[in-house]
This record gives sequence, C-alpha cells and structure tokens, in this order.
Amino acid sequence: MRLAVLIATGLLARAQSPLSTAPLGLDAFMPVPPGNPVTAAKVELGRKLFFDTHLSRTGKVSCASCHDVKQAFTDGRRVSEGVFERRGTRNAPTLVNRGYGAAQFWDGRSKTLEEQVLKPIQDRNEMDMTLPEVTVRVGIDERDLANALASYVRTIRSGSSRVDQYLASSEGLSPEEQLGLRVFRVKGNCVACHVGPNFTDERFHNTGIAWRDGEYTDQGRASVTGRPEDRGAFKTPTLREIGRTAPYMHDGSIATLEEVIEHYDRGGAANPLLDSEIRPLHLTAGEKRALAAFLRALSGEISEGLGPASIGKQH
Repeated sequence: MRLAVLIATGLLARAQSPLSTAPLGLDAFMPVPPGNPVTAAKVELGRKLFFDTHLSRTGKVSCASCHDVKQAFTDGRRVSEGVFERRGTRNAPTLVNRGYGAAQFWDGRSKTLEEQVLKPIQDRNEMDMTLPEVTVRVGIDERDLANALASYVRTIRSGSSRVDQYLASSEGLSPEEQLGLRVFRVKGNCVACHVGPNFTDERFHNTGIAWRDGEYTDQGRASVTGRPEDRGAFKTPTLREIGRTAPYMHDGSIATLEEVIEHYDRGGAANPLLDSEIRPLHLTAGEKRALAAFLRALSGEISEGLGPASIGKQH
C-alpha cells in the first residue's frame, strides 16, 4: 500500500515522534532533511520495509540480514553475505546513531541516509534489485521507499551507557574502566578521531588496514574523491556498542577488541599515507585491559522504531 493510503486508513496513525527525546549521552538535536521530516507513519513503514525480504532478488535477504537487531545492527561476519551467497569486500557497520552522521558508508559515498538506504538494494552482492523492480514489489515509489527507510534508521539509537552515566554523575564506572577513560583521553589519544557524543569525528583516516604487500587492497575514500592522498582512508566508526559489533575495521580483518588495541598500540600499519595521528602508544598490559574495559562500557541501551524503549542493555 502507498504511504498516503496507509496514513488515510489509519494503519500508521501514531502522532508521537520517536526522536522527541534523546537517550542519555546523545545530542538532543538530530539533523533531518527538511524534505523528509520524521513522522510516526514513515517510521512504521520504514521498519516494515527494513525486515522485508521482498527487497532482494531471491526474496531471502532483507536489510536486517546484515544489520541484525540482536547484534547491535551488525551481522557478526567479516564481510556480509547477500543474495546467492555472494560476498562483498567490506564489513557491515552498525546502524546505531547513523542519523547523526555526516556521510554514510565506509568511504562516505552517500551524503544522506535517503541516498544510502537505496544502495544495498541495488548492489549485486547484497540485494541485486533495480529500483523499478523493487517499487513494483512493495507497492510504493522510490521516494517513499527512501524516505521511510531513512526515517526508520534515524530512530536506531544507542545511549545511556555506563560511560554516559559516569560522565553525567561521576558514578557507574569501575576503577579499571575509569583508568581506561584516562588512557582513552590522554595516553592513547583516541579522542583525536573518536570524539563527541557519538565517539566519531565522521572523517576519514588511514590506519594501514588496507595496506598489504606494498599496495592498497581497497582505495577507501579515494574511490569517491579521486584524490590519491585519500587512498586507504576510511570513515571513523562510532565506538558506541563496540563491545557487541566484532569483527572490526572496514574489512572485518580484526577479530577482537584486544587485537584492535594492539593494532593502535603498534602505531597502525606503516604505509605511505598513514594518518599523522597514528603513532606507537607504548601502553602497559594493565592500560590495555583498562582501555578494553572502558570501550565495552560504551554499550548501553539500543532503541529503534516505535517499539519498546530499549531492545538491548549491557549490565
């Protein structure tokens, strides 16, 4: 049914905006395009579409196949599997708090969620559909499809972690986690890239992950900008829910949080375009454990759609 019909029949008639109150720790303002204000009707439709396998060629893959609610909107795989068991080359990042993002995808090729949500549908290795085909299947036009899915994704938020509680009240973190926070801020200088309420600068950095045998296995941001200096650079991911979203990096090549810390402690992987902020940290074993404990404390409550206020909480 078309969005207008759903509204007219009252099937999606809910007035309260799901973005009216931000979880603890998040910015109260989420940028929303004036042409697609968040409404209960669009969010409800977007949620249905998110779980709808009709968006894929085989009728077996949905958005939720790679962004599983139970896995903090990731899939736990190194790289995702789409239709006909095809695999891409990049890891599925979490969707939490993407409504705050300045650019979408690891390489930032989409400026808005309205652009982003249509790309996997058309990707041969993901859903392998054309937009004319999929709009016929689900009975709405391309604009309504994009607006509804984007509106739903904007409601996927994570906040109210123990870190947020500590920053608000100086309570909630163990002594080890507090040490991890100090390492994060000072000796580790993680805040150079993981900054702000969402723990990301939304910029692109080369940490050496794509550098193998003297060449870049993935051009990263350069595939969008065409600039040689952007080779091997990828968007800084949010650290919220980081304890639940392994494996890590753009290619899923690092299995554990401890290994991620080791990578940065070594100063990344040397290559001609290594980011200037990446250098050896010389952390002690205790500091590494503390940093990992702090990062895991960034998992909190995940809310989505118009359903329960919380669908996941780390205790």
